Amino acid sequence: MAQSSNGRISLFNDFFGVGNTLALTADTAEMGDFYAGGEGFEDNDAGVAGKDALSGVVTITSANTDADTTFIGTHIGFDVGLMGTIVLETRVQLPDLDDKEIFFGLTSILSVDEQLEDIVINASSTTITIPADCVGFYLSSELTDDEDWHGIYSGGTATASTTTTAVDLSAATENEAVAGEWQVLRLEVANNGTTRWYIDGDLQQTVVGACSTTTNLAVCLAAAANTTELAIMDVDYLEVTANRDWTV
Repeated sequence: MAQSSNGRISLFNDFFGVGNTLALTADTAEMGDFYAGGEGFEDNDAGVAGKDALSGVVTITSANTDADTTFIGTHIGFDVGLMGTIVLETRVQLPDLDDKEIFFGLTSILSVDEQLEDIVINASSTTITIPADCVGFYLSSELTDDEDWHGIYSGGTATASTTTTAVDLSAATENEAVAGEWQVLRLEVANNGTTRWYIDGDLQQTVVGACSTTTNLAVCLAAAANTTELAIMDVDYLEVTANRDWTV
């Protein structure tokens, strides 16, 4: 197929122009190059709201029923084999590390009313189950290492991650999530499925064949409630870059 100069996809939101969706009852809300949704998103206390903060910031808030989720993401539209290297980057801050789970990455399942538990489940305090093809960062208050980011993956040629200790990205204390402090999470997925996880610019993990090279995927940055408390996360920016698929 004939190609043009628009061969690189670049999605970005600095969140300077986002209003308050907490009072809306719609299932979704537009977020520039992205959209917001999730199970319980239509509840009055859930959604995405801009806030007065330097550099532009939004707060993601889930509803307060266990497993309720609010995410900012895309529709399914990325194929690693055809569009890699795909790069995802965000800067996030958690006001506390209690009663919540967070995912940032690519997933083969992402509908308007998605629960994070459809993508990844902490089956016990040290094990996880991944029902969908996915690759990304995961943090959960229900894990033994509840302050640590984990580099999870499933669907590629590498054996899926199931034991949290094997994919703990925050063995070094400086890489742990800290309440009230910003962290930059970056994921690089090459067209052969090899994936690299970075925290604050430092490479934490490389897995050959971590991601499927044929499954179509969506970008997802999600916060979900682990109990009856709201799951809250601040986001400074969200960026995604990929090659365009020119095949017919």
